[in-house]
Amino acid sequence: MSPRKLRVVAALVRNKKVEEAVGLLDLMPKKGAAIISKAIKSAAANAEDKSGGDASVEDLRVSICAVDGGTIAKRWMPRSMGRANRINHRTSHLTVVVTDEA
Repeated sequence: MSPRKLRVVAALVRNKKVEEAVGLLDLMPKKGAAIISKAIKSAAANAEDKSGGDASVEDLRVSICAVDGGTIAKRWMPRSMGRANRINHRTSHLTVVVTDEA
């Protein structure tokens, strides 16, 4: 998915509690909401596992939710009179960091 489409969704969940962010994303009709929700759930599970049980999901907050551009797959679409237009299939790099600090 293109970074431009994902950044709209990522801006809504930045600096929110994990439970609140996931609840917001579950109700959102955008395709990027499901992708970001999955990444937030994974980051929360990793934080809980790595802390050895010290951090709980209720205390975690999405501190960073960044979307950077990835590689661009370039394709060609035929047009009239022997010409061709380039179609760019954009990809994204999604970074989600959750912390238990305020």
